Amino acid sequence: MKSTGACGIDCSACRLNAAGLCGTCGSGRSAEGQTKIAAQMRILGAPCPILACAARNELEYCLRDCLGFPCELFEKGPYPFSKGFLMMQERRRKEMAQGKTPVVQPVQVPAQYWENLVQGDIREMCRNAVAEFRPPLGLVVPFLSETYLVDGEERCLKKPGGAGWERVDHPLLELILLVYVLGAKDADLAHEMVTAQQLKEGHFFRGPHELSTRPLIARFGRNLDGFRRAAGALGGVVIDAADAAFRIQALPKVPLYYLLWEGDEEFEPRVSILFDRSVEKHLPADAIWGLVQLVSTALVTPPGH
Repeated sequence: MKSTGACGIDCSACRLNAAGLCGTCGSGRSAEGQTKIAAQMRILGAPCPILACAARNELEYCLRDCLGFPCELFEKGPYPFSKGFLMMQERRRKEMAQGKTPVVQPVQVPAQYWENLVQGDIREMCRNAVAEFRPPLGLVVPFLSETYLVDGEERCLKKPGGAGWERVDHPLLELILLVYVLGAKDADLAHEMVTAQQLKEGHFFRGPHELSTRPLIARFGRNLDGFRRAAGALGGVVIDAADAAFRIQALPKVPLYYLLWEGDEEFEPRVSILFDRSVEKHLPADAIWGLVQLVSTALVTPPGH
């Protein structure tokens, strides 16, 4: 039995557990967790909302697996974590979500990129990037299942909101969309799937630039159904490969292919991320790396977070 509860508390380090006065809830994907939920329903009339949420979203541990942590279930308190701990987690996770370079430097959007956009032929950019022109200096670009406005007039990124277009503070996404609209070419799909290492700049994807699949394996390595739901929520289309595989349209001219082999008693789970050969016509290697970061994060983020 794993002694860590879905919330992230290690019950084996607790004196109450050692004295037999309290037992672990188990992870959100464990038999212990289901047993605990049933017992809480029988005795208390309702389960622990944190454990129930983890089980519903098929997460083992909120602290590790949920990109929406800390959510209101923890903030309502008064336990298991202090307000100070939750504030620290929220601050540092927000910094991480906004983007870091492979050497853990905050992402910065060069002002020259916006200048190039303003001085360039925006209508031609729209044709090449399959974007919609929004006068006077804007391009509406689909990204996954959402739509963003690359606003050259105000030099910022926006998304639809209750009062029209609302500014988005997400440096990595802003950078990737700018690089895409500035660099997209009049080129069709090559219909040839390749690994990052097979691209012309394949040497880039080594060491700190290696595409990370660990969060995907931790979230879906033994959860094919969860992977299918997550990919489907992003508009993914099933392809015939691996144990489960999807084509996810990240940008209008840039599909990504996620292939998952489920783990078992003999083999560890494995994830491969592939590209259409044409990706290198539209994005440089560092932007491809950043795009994968964005899409992989979207995959492992539970809906509504």
